[in-house]
Amino acid sequence: MYEKLSEILVSRFHVDPADLDPTATLETLELDSLDVVELGLVLEKEFGARVTDDELVEAQRLDAILALVERRVARV
Repeated sequence: MYEKLSEILVSRFHVDPADLDPTATLETLELDSLDVVELGLVLEKEFGARVTDDELVEAQRLDAILALVERRVARV
């Protein structure tokens, strides 16, 4: 799942692959509020997990975002 999220961040949000690691934050990846909203929509489409922009901002780090998505997918 981390690989897919990384692919999304690089292809859709033009994040430098060198900046990606599980402890990277939305801020360090330079994702603005509109990017965060779009990321939530993409996560829902790709993984079937509805995650709000507020939840993404609260999670901040990629590892925390992935944990949130994994919990949502497990409930479906």
